Amino acid sequence: MQTAARSTSSSRPAMRTSSLLALAALVTLMMLAGAAEARMAFEKLTDYDFAGTTYYSVKNLSLYECQGWCREEADCQAAAFSFVVNPLSPSQETHCQLQNDSSAANPSAAPQRSANMYYMVKLQLRSENVCHRPWSFERVPNKIIRGLDNALIYTSTKEACLSACLNEKRFICRSVEYDYNNMKCVLSDSDRRSSGQFVQLVDAQGTDYFENLCLKPTQACKNTRSFANARMGVSEEKVAQYVGLHYYTDKELQVTSESACRLACEIESEFLCRSFLYLGQPQGAQYNCRLYHLDHKTLPDGPSTYLNHERPLIDHGEPIGQYFENQCEKSASAAGGNTGNSPPGTLDKIDTLPVSLDTIEDPNLTNMTRNDVNCDKTGTCYDVSVHCKDTRIAVQVRTNKPFNGRIYALGRSETCNIDVINSDAFRLDLTMAGQDCNTQSVTGVYSNTVVLQHHSVVMTKADKIYKVKCTYDMSSKNITFGMMPIRDPEMIHINSSPEAPPPRIRILDTRQREVETVRIGDRLNFRIEIPEDTPYGIFARSCVAMAKDARTSFKIIDDDGCPTDPTIFPGFTADGNALQSTYEAFRFTESYGVIFQCNVKYCLGPCEPAVCEWNMESFESLGRRRRRSIESPANETKSEDHMNISQEILVLDFGDEKREFFKADPSTDFSKDKTVTIIEPCPTKTSVLALAVTCALMILLYISTLFCYYMKKWMQPHKIVA
Repeated sequence: MQTAARSTSSSRPAMRTSSLLALAALVTLMMLAGAAEARMAFEKLTDYDFAGTTYYSVKNLSLYECQGWCREEADCQAAAFSFVVNPLSPSQETHCQLQNDSSAANPSAAPQRSANMYYMVKLQLRSENVCHRPWSFERVPNKIIRGLDNALIYTSTKEACLSACLNEKRFICRSVEYDYNNMKCVLSDSDRRSSGQFVQLVDAQGTDYFENLCLKPTQACKNTRSFANARMGVSEEKVAQYVGLHYYTDKELQVTSESACRLACEIESEFLCRSFLYLGQPQGAQYNCRLYHLDHKTLPDGPSTYLNHERPLIDHGEPIGQYFENQCEKSASAAGGNTGNSPPGTLDKIDTLPVSLDTIEDPNLTNMTRNDVNCDKTGTCYDVSVHCKDTRIAVQVRTNKPFNGRIYALGRSETCNIDVINSDAFRLDLTMAGQDCNTQSVTGVYSNTVVLQHHSVVMTKADKIYKVKCTYDMSSKNITFGMMPIRDPEMIHINSSPEAPPPRIRILDTRQREVETVRIGDRLNFRIEIPEDTPYGIFARSCVAMAKDARTSFKIIDDDGCPTDPTIFPGFTADGNALQSTYEAFRFTESYGVIFQCNVKYCLGPCEPAVCEWNMESFESLGRRRRRSIESPANETKSEDHMNISQEILVLDFGDEKREFFKADPSTDFSKDKTVTIIEPCPTKTSVLALAVTCALMILLYISTLFCYYMKKWMQPHKIVA
């Protein structure tokens, strides 16, 4: 024991010195980081997923719409974006999930492998060099690259380490490793694509690897950057086929040659382009160049990814194309930027990180004032909005100068069109049923393609094509899309949706006045309402009446939408968009407060009633979906969202308004936001006279007490002081 104590004591000066140095480095870094305001950024994981609490989920969104929603939502901590390939199409079906709680911030949390998934985590980085890109860093959990360190610092958080990489000026920081347990932050000018050295990710539990995606295109490699066919032991055709199906396209455009597609990837600034797929010579208006931020080094399984996939079940005969990836050459080039050997200060003039500050866009600013894809080469700018109606999709167009031409649905130019003559505001109504406008519908999503054409017959490059979509939400959540043009001038997507308004319960008396306090036997009208100007219908089921103390309940409408006892509570009937049921007030034995709770869902249009039976008789009650959902209950998903609404009412017995039972019964402590008024009977003459006599006696007693006090004080002899 003594030897061990002496050994520990002798090592204390060295430990104390290293601790002080680490503390000094940490303090210095914190001071430098504190000089910059925290800015929002994202880190991304490819084909990984973390456990979290999803509070919003929607399908058929683009990647940038999903990430943009999480950026704007203050509650959103992470976004999971999946793009699963449907082998029958073959096409990608996207799914966006916003999470207000994520385990990604916990270093000990183990991510799950998930194919065709991007997991984006929101960060706050103290750096002026945070780029305005979908994400600033690519994260690989529990991995490092060995022997390529340029700087070692100690930071208390991962965010401080990433900020240090963005703020680094001595060299170009291309990758970061952060050790959560020892708070070690390693900066490097190399990454997985660096040439001339053996670079490989190795396992390192508790340490994550990050790649800087805020680099300029010229900074992607230390030296010369080129694009070539990926050589990884897999045939080029197999790789290209996998890329065309399973890579999510960041940007697509129409080019005249493979070299033009290559140039587009080299100069792309909205994201760091790592690869591209060229589909051959253009055919019509189809896109033949796709740009990606991915390459085979980004995928967790590397080249094995391309060997383990299946071919699509249906081959449409589309070209497979040629796939090219970013490669970093050994030879130096001026275009490659600083190699890390230049003296400090040189990078400030040659290769500074791209800077784009977070700005709040004025909502009053319209597309008329923006120089973007909504303006054509004739100088005409289009402000297109979509209004989702009950039986049609209204496409409203405003222009900055009078427009002459026509607007029509693509493929239905003869049956669904409007001629526009010298007008700066016009509208096309797309029917949702029939073949006149060829509107497509899939599970509540109605979509069409609209063409704005200058010439009456010929389509030119100056014309605009818009993809419009209305999403009718059958759940309790509201989905509202704004205008979201995609990143090429040929096709613009506009998504919109009518809001599904929240329902409410109202209880009315025979004079149609809303009541909160009634008596047993009063005839009442129970209503579940939504606004009239909405394309939705509603149905109710699983309605329960509960006592105020919640110890007793009675189901009045069952899970199929039928009343359990029509003599107590009849089934629902339709009144416009509302549901109503007329019943006589009842209450529970032990409680005056009655709480009604119902499960309410939506239909697109009127809902079909349920057929119920009672005492050998059949009747209808509005408690089901439309007929098509009734006929195929197997298609009804169990995970579909629903809305539970409730309303409370006070039911008194006859004569209860004359008793002060509220003071004696603690169970009648009703909600604070409701007011119950009990009218007391007027006081009698006897009670008024008794109150007056009592007050007079009290006053007389008070006066007598004062008189005795002063008389006693006056009768006492005064002492004379000599």
